[in-house]
Amino acid sequence: MSWDAVLIAGPTASGKSALALDLADEIGGTIINTDSMQVYSELRILTARPNARDEARVPHLLYGHKSVTQRYSVGRYLEDAAGVASDLARAGRVPIFVGGSGLYFNALTEGLSPIPEISPQVRDALEKRLAAIGLPAFFAEFSEQDPETMAGLNPNDRQRVLRAASVFVSSGRSLKKWQEVKGTSLLEWLDVLRVVLAPPRELLHTRIDIRFHQMIAGGAIGEVRALGQIDPGLPAARALGLPQLQAHLRGEIDLEEAVNQAVAETRRYAKRQMTWFRRFMIDWKWLENGNLRNIMS
Repeated sequence: MSWDAVLIAGPTASGKSALALDLADEIGGTIINTDSMQVYSELRILTARPNARDEARVPHLLYGHKSVTQRYSVGRYLEDAAGVASDLARAGRVPIFVGGSGLYFNALTEGLSPIPEISPQVRDALEKRLAAIGLPAFFAEFSEQDPETMAGLNPNDRQRVLRAASVFVSSGRSLKKWQEVKGTSLLEWLDVLRVVLAPPRELLHTRIDIRFHQMIAGGAIGEVRALGQIDPGLPAARALGLPQLQAHLRGEIDLEEAVNQAVAETRRYAKRQMTWFRRFMIDWKWLENGNLRNIMS
């Protein structure tokens, strides 16, 4: 049994990485990160990036190759993924895309709309405007200018509201209109295995709890301390557990409360991931456990 590429999606702590390692050994694959937080070099522990032993066992690409100070978008990810996939095709290795970021998988399978790049000047100006008037007023202001896009956004989602406003100001066209222009799939014409790993909810919750405690024991607090304070508008600032551990280091909450909050937020995030997968990946192969036999059968 052979494929040109493999996609393994799943919620956080579902066992995707272990399954990918086993599969890569079996078919001569190279693992490509498809998680928006595991791209950051400074957050190995807190984002549960593969460890050195796993990286020595099987080649891994697009992990930890960006700094938390950089804005890494879906578009840039797709460019990077296209480059490494082309290299792997020439080397005769199977790309195994693994992660939990639905937008990254959607970009791989559906392509991206040709949304123009946002200039730093536009972004900076809008961030200053947002800071000056606050998110509710900013959202209301752009709801008048681009009601179609803003109607579909959570008014409290700072990053997506800012993104929509940036696209409108840069291009004079609503983000929703840009998104209606379809792109081309990176995987078009390939034989692709698409898998969603979805353990039962109670098992997933237990794994999330255990893994976060393992992160604490493995040095997550030191990792966050070394990171210092970063711009809350940066994508990396949304890393699971980061706000809670930062609050602990500032003396605002004790460690037990920080852990409890982080675990609860991670469970909520896993629920949102599952909602995405059920909506957009219903035709993929769904598995409850990561036993390699379930894929190879």
